Amino acid sequence: MMYELPEELRLLRQTVREVAEAKIAPFAAEVDAAARFPAEALDALTGAGLHAAHIPDSYGGEGADALATVIIIEEVARACASSSLIPAVNKLGTVPLLLSGSAELKQKYLPPVARGEALFSYALSEANAGSDAAGMQTRAVRDGDWWVLNGTKMWISNAGVSQYYTVMAVTERDRGARGISAFVVEKTDPGVSFGEPEKKLGIKGSPTRTVILEDTMIPADRIIGAEGTGFKTALATLDHTRVTIAAQALGIAQGALDYATGYVKERRQFGKPIADFQGVQFMLADMAMKLEGARQLTYHAAALSERAMAGDKVTDLTFASSAAKCLASDTAMAVTTDAVQLLGGYGYTRDFPVERMMRDAKITQIYEGTNQIQRVVMARQLLKG
Repeated sequence: MMYELPEELRLLRQTVREVAEAKIAPFAAEVDAAARFPAEALDALTGAGLHAAHIPDSYGGEGADALATVIIIEEVARACASSSLIPAVNKLGTVPLLLSGSAELKQKYLPPVARGEALFSYALSEANAGSDAAGMQTRAVRDGDWWVLNGTKMWISNAGVSQYYTVMAVTERDRGARGISAFVVEKTDPGVSFGEPEKKLGIKGSPTRTVILEDTMIPADRIIGAEGTGFKTALATLDHTRVTIAAQALGIAQGALDYATGYVKERRQFGKPIADFQGVQFMLADMAMKLEGARQLTYHAAALSERAMAGDKVTDLTFASSAAKCLASDTAMAVTTDAVQLLGGYGYTRDFPVERMMRDAKITQIYEGTNQIQRVVMARQLLKG
């Protein structure tokens, strides 16, 4: 068996890279410095149909499979990690609908996202319910033909920019995880507001804010799936979307490796390029080796994700997606740190992109489940056999 991407995916990579280098990369440093949303990237991605390519063509999307979506996110992240969260968060927010939403709910909310008229975020975490997401306190109470939501969701990517939100809330207080349900909340619903943007180490172009729900009334038909199935949907969603975080990490690492490789061929010390020194060569070799290993695992996990979305029984997706996210993000942190080292003092300054890449890489070890939690997930899967 030849482990090689088909031609259409190689062409997709080339297309996305051209868009990213021409229309996203030139703004990456300024987006980071100003901590502003990358509007240029949104325009470029929407214009090329890359902002939510995973949405099926039956809802006006591109119908890109999981591996194609990984390649899109990977190539955008190579240029600008903040911008890669546009397609990544759109997928995170809409996968619950694709997995569990009614036909009416899908038809109402997926086409606007596919057309680029709206972004879709995901609201699971709370201040005291991060790794222990089942400990959430946000409530949803049925009132006739309405649900009334009260609570605060924290660490929500693209909050305030996105028009739509998948929100997890407790509908039956005494049932633990089985008492959690999922809903679609709109930015314009009464009682919806947002906290101030978090002041972050990296991915500064993607706003991270709290979503505040105060007596927010939404129609009863905006529940995603049956009542009490929200946490199950949340976990199933993460099985698919951890792969996109792995893809983001790959892109960040690839960008750092590419820049460092070019730099060491130009930088001269002791009368020759530092690329001629074996110590530097060994660093580059280790960076590339780790990156390629993480890439192969990520692509494998993406293939499993696609099979699962198609309805196949896939027993090892949970392990593979956690392993891919964990390995790729640890690799991104290691590769970007080494890239800074290879640039020496220059790498430590904002005049060069690798310090930004190192800061951006850190979050990939934390969100969508810390890497410590990923190891818990993997161990449980192994012990279950």
